[in-house]
Amino acid sequence: MVAAGAALADEVGLANLTMGALAERLGVRTPSLYKHVGGQDDLNRRIAVLAMSQAADAVGGAVQGYAGRDALAAAARAFRAFVLEHPGRYAATIGLEPSGPDDPLAAAGRRLLDAFTAVLRGYEVDPADVDHALRMLRSLCHGFATLQAANGFQWSADIDESFEWLIAFADRGLRAR
Repeated sequence: MVAAGAALADEVGLANLTMGALAERLGVRTPSLYKHVGGQDDLNRRIAVLAMSQAADAVGGAVQGYAGRDALAAAARAFRAFVLEHPGRYAATIGLEPSGPDDPLAAAGRRLLDAFTAVLRGYEVDPADVDHALRMLRSLCHGFATLQAANGFQWSADIDESFEWLIAFADRGLRAR
């Protein structure tokens, strides 16, 4: 049911995902869904956990065997591809806080963070600056991907070329530290 909700969110947008729409998609009555989830907030949280886990798998798998700029490019491209392919489920992850250290959202978030931390090992980032570097990477990748998913780049320059500029920019910045 969570996978169906995530797929529907990708199609119609997270803001348009309702228990009624999901029930219709699944061919059941809305009250039947409450046997599986506690309501809309619970469904959205479960979608966020699924999305974060899938993003962690995508980025973690992409960086295997790479270091430095190659790892950075692989991670950034995998993250962007995930967001573009799954904009609704990715939207569920934005601003959602884990309820505690045992929350599955926290575990999935750590896995995604670990994948990006692995990228930083190819650079001489001072341990005291790792959090700043991770925030920079998240901001760049998240910002670009979510703007692109929302059709926010309407001018003539090639979007893929712009994304490669972003990767080169981040690489130069990480090398300069």
